[in-house]
Order: sequence, then C-alpha cells, then structure tokens
Amino acid sequence: MTNETVGHTDNAIKIDAPLDLVWEMTNDIESWPLLFSEYSLAEILKEENGTITFRLALHPDENGKVWSWVSERTPDPATHTVRSRRVETGVFEFMNLFWEYTQEDDGVVMRWVQDFRMKPDAPIDDAAMTARLNHNTKIQMDRIKGLVEEAAAAGRRGLDPAATA
Repeated sequence: MTNETVGHTDNAIKIDAPLDLVWEMTNDIESWPLLFSEYSLAEILKEENGTITFRLALHPDENGKVWSWVSERTPDPATHTVRSRRVETGVFEFMNLFWEYTQEDDGVVMRWVQDFRMKPDAPIDDAAMTARLNHNTKIQMDRIKGLVEEAAAAGRRGLDPAATA
C-alpha cells in the first residue's frame, strides 16, 4: 500500500506573544501534560541528530484504557517548522505532522497539518478521524493560546503549573 494521504487536517491559531516564547513553550515536550489537556504523560526516550523520540499517553478513556504511542519530532528553529511522525502507529497506517510558526504584525500564527490513513480494522474511518482531530485541535489550540498569552503577559518563560489546573 502506498503512503497516499487520505486523512488531512490543517488548523491554525494566532497567538499574541513573542515568536520565541510560542516556539519554546510549544516545543517543550516534557511540559505537554500541562500545555495540552489531553495528555497524561510526555516522556523523552532519546534525542539524536536533532530528532526527539518520545512517548505520549492520553488520560484514560471512558473504559479506563490509556492510549499511548511513540513519535519522532524534528524541530527546525531556523525556519520555525517541525516535522513529526508516529513510530508506533496504533490505529493509523501512518500519521505525519507538520507544525509551522509565522510571525505577523499582531502575533504568531501557529499552524498544525496532519496527514494520515486509518488501518482497515480501526474503530473509525479516515473521515471520522478527520472530524475528531479538527474538533480536538481547536480545543487544544485555544488552550495553548491562552496559556502562552498568559505567560507572555506575566513575563514568564514557561508554564505556571498552578495556572494550568
């Protein structure tokens, strides 16, 4: 089977904060359980040649199951872009992600693109996963925007754990 894209999302949000702060906070993988409401764990497994291999775990679902996977992420600070892919694909045949940060006069546009294909035996199809990802991405981006803008207003360089509860 080819790596032809079937599922695709493309979402963006403007954050009123300095580019370096947006970049630093959103690329600090170990802080993701505070930054994202969906993650219970973000564990760096290794760093090699600019690529970070890490495990993410979601909070338990309604049945108590904890979904987790391993991804590789390669940030490019010079272009303010990140390429990532799932190594343990789970219900996906493949999942590739691209993050882009663009400075504009009134803030930073943070854009996330996800390309994927669901496995034939996955509990949902590509269209349903696209809808799920688009819905959840808006929730996560809104949360991140609030947390980064709050840090910028307070002159902090990162998250205040008390503020994310």
